[in-house]
Amino acid sequence: MSKTKKSQNSNTIALNKKARHEYFLEDKFEAGLALQGWEVKSIRAGKVNISDTYVIIKNGEAYLLGAQIQPLISASSHVVCDPERTRKLLLKKRELDKLIGASEREGYAIVATAMYWKKHLVKLEIYLAKGKKSHDKRDTIKERDWQRQKARIMKHNVR
Repeated sequence: MSKTKKSQNSNTIALNKKARHEYFLEDKFEAGLALQGWEVKSIRAGKVNISDTYVIIKNGEAYLLGAQIQPLISASSHVVCDPERTRKLLLKKRELDKLIGASEREGYAIVATAMYWKKHLVKLEIYLAKGKKSHDKRDTIKERDWQRQKARIMKHNVR
């Protein structure tokens, strides 16, 4: 297999589909995760859920809260496995400063949208986000339905 050819399987581990519905996503960041060995094994097995996750800033560092990584049945007995522990995000200083400024001064939330493999490392896609009001959510749904209906009409007219 040549180096330019992509592998058949996807690099995506988990998605947070609710984030696009609940927030206006603005600035995108890629963060590494500080994980324990059993967590990496569980992630490889696909036992991860990031649907209710968010990022907090504490003492100048970013932490991921609410991510659930279920331990494998074959996990070692001497390791204490906490599926919902707080995990540190690995970001550059400049990125951290931007996240801190936006979340504290401008009222942005920091939301995790995807977890994926980048070579052999686990990466987390996070966004600076503003919360949507209920009327904004309705507008989004209406726009999506209109786009779907428009595509159907165009497909029907082509025949």
